[in-house]
Amino acid sequence: MTADAGKPAPRGTAPDLFDKFQPLIDQRAALLSTGLTDPFNLVMQRVESPTVAICNGRRTILLGTYNYMGMTFDPDVIAAGKQALDEFGSGTTGSRVLNGTYQGHRECEDALRDFYAMDHAMVFSTGYQANLGIISTMAGKDDYIILDIDSHASIYDGCALGNAQVVAFRHNDVDALEKRLKRLPAEAGKLVVLEGVYSMLGDIAPLKEMVTISKAHGAMVLVDEAHSMGFIGENGRGVSEAAGVIDDVDFIIGTFSKSVGTVGGFCVSNHPKFEILRLVCRPYVFTASLPPSVVATAATSIRKLMHGGDKRRHLLENSKRLHSGLKTLGFQLGTDEPQSAIIAVIMPDLERGAAMWEALLHEGLYVNLARPPATPQGMTLLRCSLCAEHSTEQVAEILGMFEAAGRKTGVI
Repeated sequence: MTADAGKPAPRGTAPDLFDKFQPLIDQRAALLSTGLTDPFNLVMQRVESPTVAICNGRRTILLGTYNYMGMTFDPDVIAAGKQALDEFGSGTTGSRVLNGTYQGHRECEDALRDFYAMDHAMVFSTGYQANLGIISTMAGKDDYIILDIDSHASIYDGCALGNAQVVAFRHNDVDALEKRLKRLPAEAGKLVVLEGVYSMLGDIAPLKEMVTISKAHGAMVLVDEAHSMGFIGENGRGVSEAAGVIDDVDFIIGTFSKSVGTVGGFCVSNHPKFEILRLVCRPYVFTASLPPSVVATAATSIRKLMHGGDKRRHLLENSKRLHSGLKTLGFQLGTDEPQSAIIAVIMPDLERGAAMWEALLHEGLYVNLARPPATPQGMTLLRCSLCAEHSTEQVAEILGMFEAAGRKTGVI
Protein backbone atom coordinates (compact mmCIF):
# COMPACT_ATOMS: atom_id res chain seq x y z
CA MET A 1 0.00 0.00 0.00
CA THR A 2 1.35 3.46 -0.90
CA ALA A 3 1.58 6.33 1.53
CA ASP A 4 -1.26 8.15 -0.27
CA ALA A 5 -3.69 5.21 -0.17
CA GLY A 6 -6.97 5.94 1.56
CA LYS A 7 -6.45 9.73 1.56
CA PRO A 8 -9.27 11.92 0.18
CA ALA A 9 -8.80 13.36 -3.29
CA PRO A 10 -7.24 16.85 -3.41
CA ARG A 11 -9.74 19.71 -3.23
CA GLY A 12 -10.91 20.89 -6.62
CA THR A 13 -10.43 17.64 -8.50
CA ALA A 14 -13.94 16.23 -7.98
CA PRO A 15 -16.78 17.64 -10.09
CA ASP A 16 -19.40 19.79 -8.39
CA LEU A 17 -22.59 17.74 -8.27
CA PHE A 18 -24.51 20.90 -9.15
CA ASP A 19 -22.77 21.14 -12.54
CA LYS A 20 -25.50 19.11 -14.22
CA PHE A 21 -27.99 21.86 -13.40
CA GLN A 22 -25.88 24.66 -14.89
CA PRO A 23 -27.92 25.08 -18.10
CA LEU A 24 -31.08 25.60 -16.04
CA ILE A 25 -29.24 27.93 -13.62
CA ASP A 26 -28.05 30.02 -16.58
CA GLN A 27 -31.49 30.08 -18.19
CA ARG A 28 -33.16 31.21 -14.94
CA ALA A 29 -30.53 33.87 -14.34
CA ALA A 30 -30.98 35.24 -17.86
CA LEU A 31 -34.75 35.45 -17.40
CA LEU A 32 -34.55 37.18 -14.02
CA SER A 33 -31.83 39.59 -15.19
CA THR A 34 -34.47 41.35 -17.29
CA GLY A 35 -36.31 42.35 -14.10
CA LEU A 36 -39.00 39.71 -14.55
CA THR A 37 -40.87 38.48 -11.48
CA ASP A 38 -39.82 34.92 -10.65
CA PRO A 39 -42.78 32.88 -11.99
CA PHE A 40 -41.88 29.89 -9.81
CA ASN A 41 -41.62 31.75 -6.50
CA LEU A 42 -44.96 33.48 -6.12
CA VAL A 43 -46.18 34.05 -2.56
CA MET A 44 -49.90 34.19 -1.77
CA GLN A 45 -50.08 36.52 1.21
CA ARG A 46 -53.73 35.82 1.87
CA VAL A 47 -56.25 33.48 0.27
CA GLU A 48 -59.78 34.84 0.40
CA SER A 49 -61.68 32.13 -1.47
CA PRO A 50 -61.12 29.31 -3.97
CA THR A 51 -60.90 31.94 -6.74
CA VAL A 52 -59.29 35.04 -5.17
CA ALA A 53 -56.05 35.68 -3.25
CA ILE A 54 -53.80 38.59 -2.39
CA CYS A 55 -50.54 38.18 -4.33
CA ASN A 56 -47.80 40.82 -4.21
CA GLY A 57 -50.17 43.09 -2.32
CA ARG A 58 -53.02 43.09 -4.81
CA ARG A 59 -56.27 41.24 -5.44
CA THR A 60 -55.62 38.37 -7.86
CA ILE A 61 -58.01 35.96 -9.55
CA LEU A 62 -56.71 32.40 -9.21
CA LEU A 63 -56.70 30.44 -12.46
CA GLY A 64 -53.92 27.98 -11.74
CA THR A 65 -54.70 26.12 -8.53
CA TYR A 66 -56.27 22.74 -9.55
CA ASN A 67 -59.05 23.57 -7.08
CA TYR A 68 -61.50 22.26 -9.67
CA MET A 69 -64.55 21.85 -7.46
CA GLY A 70 -63.77 24.74 -5.10
CA MET A 71 -63.85 22.64 -1.94
CA THR A 72 -61.03 24.38 -0.03
CA PHE A 73 -63.39 26.83 1.69
CA ASP A 74 -66.46 24.61 1.96
CA PRO A 75 -67.80 25.20 5.52
CA ASP A 76 -68.56 21.52 6.15
CA VAL A 77 -65.07 20.50 5.05
CA ILE A 78 -63.42 23.11 7.27
CA ALA A 79 -65.61 22.18 10.25
CA ALA A 80 -64.68 18.50 9.90
CA GLY A 81 -60.99 19.36 9.89
CA LYS A 82 -61.29 21.57 12.97
CA GLN A 83 -63.19 18.89 14.88
CA ALA A 84 -60.63 16.20 14.05
CA LEU A 85 -57.79 18.53 15.02
CA ASP A 86 -59.40 19.10 18.42
CA GLU A 87 -60.23 15.43 19.02
CA PHE A 88 -57.19 13.63 17.56
CA GLY A 89 -54.37 16.19 17.62
CA SER A 90 -52.11 17.51 14.89
CA GLY A 91 -50.56 14.30 13.55
CA THR A 92 -50.20 10.54 13.85
CA THR A 93 -46.38 10.33 14.12
CA GLY A 94 -46.47 6.92 12.51
CA SER A 95 -46.97 4.76 9.44
CA ARG A 96 -50.33 3.30 8.45
CA VAL A 97 -49.08 -0.20 9.34
CA LEU A 98 -47.98 0.86 12.82
CA ASN A 99 -49.82 3.49 14.87
CA GLY A 100 -50.82 5.70 11.94
CA THR A 101 -54.28 4.35 11.12
CA TYR A 102 -56.90 6.35 12.98
CA GLN A 103 -60.65 6.07 12.66
CA GLY A 104 -60.57 8.96 10.19
CA HIS A 105 -58.33 7.07 7.77
CA ARG A 106 -60.82 4.21 7.64
CA GLU A 107 -63.70 6.66 7.20
CA CYS A 108 -61.85 8.32 4.34
CA GLU A 109 -61.32 4.95 2.63
CA ASP A 110 -65.01 4.16 3.20
CA ALA A 111 -65.91 7.42 1.45
CA LEU A 112 -63.69 6.51 -1.50
CA ARG A 113 -65.26 3.03 -1.77
CA ASP A 114 -68.71 4.60 -1.80
CA PHE A 115 -67.71 7.33 -4.26
CA TYR A 116 -66.28 4.85 -6.79
CA ALA A 117 -68.59 1.93 -5.88
CA MET A 118 -65.49 -0.27 -5.56
CA ASP A 119 -64.44 -2.92 -3.07
CA HIS A 120 -61.08 -1.55 -1.95
CA ALA A 121 -59.53 1.83 -1.24
CA MET A 122 -56.07 2.69 0.02
CA VAL A 123 -55.08 6.20 1.15
CA PHE A 124 -51.53 7.46 0.63
CA SER A 125 -49.87 10.59 1.99
CA THR A 126 -49.75 12.20 -1.48
CA GLY A 127 -50.95 11.46 -4.99
CA TYR A 128 -47.32 11.21 -6.07
CA GLN A 129 -46.78 8.42 -3.56
CA ALA A 130 -49.92 6.63 -4.73
CA ASN A 131 -48.49 6.32 -8.24
CA LEU A 132 -45.00 5.60 -6.92
CA GLY A 133 -46.32 2.88 -4.62
CA ILE A 134 -48.80 1.04 -6.80
CA ILE A 135 -46.74 1.09 -9.99
CA SER A 136 -43.45 0.05 -8.35
CA THR A 137 -45.14 -2.71 -6.35
CA MET A 138 -47.25 -4.19 -9.14
CA ALA A 139 -44.62 -4.20 -11.90
CA GLY A 140 -41.11 -5.36 -11.04
CA LYS A 141 -38.15 -6.83 -12.82
CA ASP A 142 -39.10 -8.86 -15.91
CA ASP A 143 -42.56 -7.26 -16.00
CA TYR A 144 -43.51 -4.63 -18.56
CA ILE A 145 -45.04 -1.21 -18.04
CA ILE A 146 -46.57 0.28 -21.15
CA LEU A 147 -47.22 3.99 -20.81
CA ASP A 148 -48.06 7.15 -22.72
CA ILE A 149 -44.89 9.10 -23.44
CA ASP A 150 -46.46 12.23 -21.90
CA SER A 151 -47.11 10.51 -18.57
CA HIS A 152 -46.67 12.43 -15.31
CA ALA A 153 -43.33 12.38 -13.50
CA SER A 154 -44.80 10.30 -10.66
CA ILE A 155 -45.63 7.55 -13.16
CA TYR A 156 -42.11 7.50 -14.55
CA ASP A 157 -40.68 7.51 -11.03
CA GLY A 158 -42.89 4.57 -10.11
CA CYS A 159 -41.45 2.71 -13.09
CA ALA A 160 -37.89 3.47 -11.98
CA LEU A 161 -38.48 2.37 -8.39
CA GLY A 162 -39.94 -0.97 -9.51
CA ASN A 163 -37.21 -1.68 -12.07
CA ALA A 164 -39.73 -2.90 -14.67
CA GLN A 165 -39.16 -2.89 -18.42
CA VAL A 166 -40.68 0.39 -19.66
CA VAL A 167 -42.26 0.68 -23.09
CA ALA A 168 -43.58 4.11 -24.11
CA PHE A 169 -45.99 4.86 -26.93
CA ARG A 170 -46.93 8.05 -28.76
CA HIS A 171 -49.31 10.31 -26.84
CA ASN A 172 -52.96 9.21 -27.01
CA ASP A 173 -52.21 6.98 -30.02
CA VAL A 174 -54.39 3.85 -29.89
CA ASP A 175 -52.57 2.13 -32.76
CA ALA A 176 -49.18 2.77 -31.19
CA LEU A 177 -50.35 1.21 -27.92
CA GLU A 178 -51.60 -1.89 -29.75
CA LYS A 179 -48.33 -2.27 -31.69
CA ARG A 180 -46.30 -2.13 -28.46
CA LEU A 181 -48.51 -4.73 -26.79
CA LYS A 182 -48.27 -7.11 -29.76
CA ARG A 183 -44.46 -7.12 -29.52
CA LEU A 184 -44.35 -8.19 -25.88
CA PRO A 185 -44.12 -11.81 -24.73
CA ALA A 186 -47.62 -13.20 -24.19
CA GLU A 187 -46.59 -14.81 -20.90
CA ALA A 188 -45.02 -11.64 -19.42
CA GLY A 189 -46.67 -9.57 -16.71
CA LYS A 190 -47.95 -6.32 -18.22
CA LEU A 191 -49.30 -3.11 -16.71
CA VAL A 192 -50.69 -0.40 -18.98
CA VAL A 193 -50.62 3.01 -17.31
CA LEU A 194 -52.86 5.77 -18.65
CA GLU A 195 -54.18 9.12 -17.49
CA GLY A 196 -57.77 10.29 -17.84
CA VAL A 197 -56.80 13.93 -18.36
CA TYR A 198 -53.23 14.92 -19.20
CA SER A 199 -52.29 17.87 -17.03
CA MET A 200 -50.28 19.96 -19.47
CA LEU A 201 -52.66 20.32 -22.43
CA GLY A 202 -55.83 19.25 -20.64
CA ASP A 203 -56.60 16.63 -23.27
CA ILE A 204 -58.51 13.42 -22.57
CA ALA A 205 -57.25 9.90 -23.31
CA PRO A 206 -59.29 7.61 -25.61
CA LEU A 207 -59.79 5.21 -22.71
CA LYS A 208 -62.57 3.13 -24.26
CA GLU A 209 -60.33 1.92 -27.07
CA MET A 210 -57.15 1.76 -25.01
CA VAL A 211 -58.62 -0.25 -22.14
CA THR A 212 -60.26 -2.68 -24.56
CA ILE A 213 -56.99 -3.28 -26.40
CA SER A 214 -55.01 -3.64 -23.17
CA LYS A 215 -57.34 -6.26 -21.74
CA ALA A 216 -57.32 -8.17 -25.03
CA HIS A 217 -53.54 -8.53 -24.64
CA GLY A 218 -53.71 -9.75 -21.06
CA ALA A 219 -52.53 -6.51 -19.43
CA MET A 220 -53.70 -5.01 -16.17
CA VAL A 221 -54.72 -1.36 -16.49
CA LEU A 222 -54.05 1.56 -14.16
CA VAL A 223 -55.68 4.93 -14.86
CA ASP A 224 -54.58 8.11 -13.11
CA GLU A 225 -57.72 10.23 -12.74
CA ALA A 226 -56.07 13.06 -10.78
CA HIS A 227 -57.34 15.79 -13.11
CA SER A 228 -60.78 14.34 -13.82
CA MET A 229 -62.00 13.02 -10.46
CA GLY A 230 -64.93 15.09 -9.19
CA PHE A 231 -65.63 16.76 -12.54
CA ILE A 232 -65.82 14.28 -15.43
CA GLY A 233 -68.37 11.45 -15.56
CA GLU A 234 -71.97 11.31 -14.42
CA ASN A 235 -70.89 10.74 -10.81
CA GLY A 236 -67.56 12.54 -11.07
CA ARG A 237 -65.57 9.30 -11.15
CA GLY A 238 -63.45 10.44 -14.08
CA VAL A 239 -62.84 9.65 -17.72
CA SER A 240 -63.06 5.90 -17.03
CA GLU A 241 -66.68 6.39 -16.00
CA ALA A 242 -67.47 8.72 -18.90
CA ALA A 243 -65.96 6.21 -21.36
CA GLY A 244 -67.91 3.30 -19.86
CA VAL A 245 -64.82 1.25 -18.96
CA ILE A 246 -64.49 1.85 -15.23
CA ASP A 247 -65.40 -1.79 -14.46
CA ASP A 248 -62.57 -3.00 -16.72
CA VAL A 249 -59.88 -0.87 -15.06
CA ASP A 250 -57.82 -2.68 -12.41
CA PHE A 251 -56.56 0.38 -10.52
CA ILE A 252 -57.68 4.00 -10.35
CA ILE A 253 -55.20 6.43 -8.86
CA GLY A 254 -56.22 9.85 -7.64
CA THR A 255 -55.28 12.74 -5.41
CA PHE A 256 -56.92 14.86 -2.73
CA SER A 257 -54.97 17.96 -3.76
CA LYS A 258 -57.20 18.85 -6.70
CA SER A 259 -60.99 18.41 -6.73
CA VAL A 260 -61.07 17.18 -3.12
CA GLY A 261 -59.34 20.37 -1.99
CA THR A 262 -56.85 19.06 0.59
CA VAL A 263 -53.76 16.83 0.32
CA GLY A 264 -53.19 13.09 -0.04
CA GLY A 265 -53.53 10.33 -2.61
CA PHE A 266 -55.41 7.10 -3.10
CA CYS A 267 -55.91 3.94 -5.11
CA VAL A 268 -59.23 2.15 -5.55
CA SER A 269 -59.71 -1.31 -7.02
CA ASN A 270 -62.01 -4.32 -7.23
CA HIS A 271 -59.17 -6.85 -7.34
CA PRO A 272 -59.78 -9.55 -4.67
CA LYS A 273 -56.11 -9.61 -3.59
CA PHE A 274 -55.75 -5.83 -3.32
CA GLU A 275 -55.43 -5.62 0.48
CA ILE A 276 -52.04 -7.36 0.47
CA LEU A 277 -50.61 -4.14 -0.94
CA ARG A 278 -50.80 -2.63 2.55
CA LEU A 279 -47.93 -4.94 3.57
CA VAL A 280 -45.75 -4.86 0.46
CA CYS A 281 -46.07 -1.31 -0.93
CA ARG A 282 -43.00 0.57 0.32
CA PRO A 283 -44.25 4.17 -0.17
CA TYR A 284 -47.28 3.18 1.95
CA VAL A 285 -45.47 1.15 4.60
CA PHE A 286 -42.53 3.50 5.19
CA THR A 287 -44.28 6.90 5.19
CA ALA A 288 -46.02 8.69 8.04
CA SER A 289 -49.79 8.74 7.57
CA LEU A 290 -51.83 11.85 6.92
CA PRO A 291 -52.86 13.96 9.93
CA PRO A 292 -56.39 13.28 11.27
CA SER A 293 -57.58 16.77 10.28
CA VAL A 294 -56.55 16.15 6.66
CA VAL A 295 -58.36 12.81 6.24
CA ALA A 296 -61.43 14.31 7.91
CA THR A 297 -61.54 17.14 5.37
CA ALA A 298 -60.96 14.65 2.54
CA ALA A 299 -63.74 12.27 3.63
CA THR A 300 -66.23 15.13 4.01
CA SER A 301 -65.29 16.62 0.64
CA ILE A 302 -65.51 13.26 -1.18
CA ARG A 303 -69.00 12.60 0.16
CA LYS A 304 -70.14 16.07 -0.89
CA LEU A 305 -68.68 15.55 -4.39
CA MET A 306 -71.10 12.62 -4.80
CA HIS A 307 -73.81 15.28 -5.05
CA GLY A 308 -71.82 17.79 -7.10
CA GLY A 309 -73.80 17.59 -10.34
CA ASP A 310 -74.65 21.30 -10.40
CA LYS A 311 -71.03 22.24 -9.81
CA ARG A 312 -69.90 19.89 -12.57
CA ARG A 313 -72.33 21.46 -15.05
CA HIS A 314 -71.26 25.01 -14.14
CA LEU A 315 -67.58 24.10 -14.46
CA LEU A 316 -68.20 22.60 -17.90
CA GLU A 317 -69.96 25.75 -19.08
CA ASN A 318 -67.10 27.91 -17.79
CA SER A 319 -64.58 25.70 -19.56
CA LYS A 320 -66.45 26.14 -22.84
CA ARG A 321 -66.77 29.90 -22.27
CA LEU A 322 -63.08 30.42 -21.51
CA HIS A 323 -61.86 28.20 -24.34
CA SER A 324 -64.10 29.91 -26.89
CA GLY A 325 -63.15 33.39 -25.69
CA LEU A 326 -59.41 32.76 -25.80
CA LYS A 327 -59.69 31.21 -29.24
CA THR A 328 -61.64 34.21 -30.51
CA LEU A 329 -58.94 36.55 -29.16
CA GLY A 330 -56.39 34.71 -31.30
CA PHE A 331 -54.52 32.63 -28.73
CA GLN A 332 -53.21 29.19 -29.70
CA LEU A 333 -54.71 26.57 -27.39
CA GLY A 334 -53.67 23.05 -26.48
CA THR A 335 -56.92 21.47 -27.67
CA ASP A 336 -59.28 22.32 -30.52
CA GLU A 337 -62.25 21.98 -28.18
CA PRO A 338 -62.50 22.19 -24.38
CA GLN A 339 -62.01 18.70 -22.95
CA SER A 340 -61.46 19.30 -19.24
CA ALA A 341 -61.08 22.04 -16.65
CA ILE A 342 -57.56 22.73 -17.98
CA ILE A 343 -57.14 25.22 -20.83
CA ALA A 344 -53.55 25.42 -22.09
CA VAL A 345 -52.47 28.61 -23.89
CA ILE A 346 -49.39 27.89 -25.99
CA MET A 347 -46.67 30.54 -26.02
CA PRO A 348 -44.13 31.21 -28.82
CA ASP A 349 -41.16 30.67 -26.49
CA LEU A 350 -40.12 30.76 -22.83
CA GLU A 351 -39.16 34.44 -22.85
CA ARG A 352 -42.51 35.64 -24.20
CA GLY A 353 -44.33 33.09 -22.08
CA ALA A 354 -42.70 34.48 -18.94
CA ALA A 355 -43.46 38.04 -20.07
CA MET A 356 -47.08 37.12 -20.68
CA TRP A 357 -47.28 35.43 -17.26
CA GLU A 358 -45.99 38.59 -15.58
CA ALA A 359 -48.32 40.83 -17.59
CA LEU A 360 -51.28 38.73 -16.49
CA LEU A 361 -50.12 38.94 -12.87
CA HIS A 362 -50.00 42.73 -13.18
CA GLU A 363 -53.53 42.62 -14.55
CA GLY A 364 -54.56 40.66 -11.46
CA LEU A 365 -54.61 37.08 -12.78
CA TYR A 366 -52.53 34.09 -11.70
CA VAL A 367 -51.96 31.18 -14.10
CA ASN A 368 -49.28 28.48 -14.26
CA LEU A 369 -46.23 29.00 -16.44
CA ALA A 370 -45.15 25.56 -17.66
CA ARG A 371 -41.89 24.97 -19.49
CA PRO A 372 -39.74 22.13 -20.81
CA PRO A 373 -39.05 19.41 -19.82
CA ALA A 374 -42.41 19.20 -18.06
CA THR A 375 -44.31 20.15 -21.20
CA PRO A 376 -44.81 17.93 -24.25
CA GLN A 377 -42.71 18.59 -27.35
CA GLY A 378 -40.66 21.23 -25.57
CA MET A 379 -43.37 23.87 -25.68
CA THR A 380 -43.93 26.73 -23.24
CA LEU A 381 -47.51 27.28 -22.16
CA LEU A 382 -49.73 29.11 -19.72
CA ARG A 383 -51.95 26.56 -18.00
CA CYS A 384 -55.35 27.75 -16.85
CA SER A 385 -57.21 25.59 -14.32
CA LEU A 386 -60.84 26.55 -13.89
CA CYS A 387 -62.74 26.20 -10.63
CA ALA A 388 -66.44 25.48 -10.16
CA GLU A 389 -66.55 28.59 -7.95
CA HIS A 390 -65.50 30.93 -10.77
CA SER A 391 -68.49 33.05 -11.68
CA THR A 392 -69.57 33.82 -15.23
CA GLU A 393 -68.54 37.43 -14.55
CA GLN A 394 -65.06 36.33 -13.44
CA VAL A 395 -64.58 34.40 -16.68
CA ALA A 396 -65.44 37.57 -18.61
CA GLU A 397 -62.96 39.50 -16.46
CA ILE A 398 -60.30 36.85 -17.12
CA LEU A 399 -60.78 37.17 -20.88
CA GLY A 400 -60.31 40.93 -20.62
CA MET A 401 -57.07 40.40 -18.73
CA PHE A 402 -55.79 37.97 -21.35
CA GLU A 403 -56.59 40.43 -24.11
CA ALA A 404 -54.80 43.31 -22.37
CA ALA A 405 -51.73 41.21 -21.49
CA GLY A 406 -51.60 39.58 -24.92
CA ARG A 407 -51.58 42.92 -26.71
CA LYS A 408 -49.04 44.40 -24.28
CA THR A 409 -46.57 41.55 -24.87
CA GLY A 410 -47.28 41.12 -28.57
CA VAL A 411 -48.47 37.53 -28.16
CA ILE A 412 -51.68 38.46 -29.99
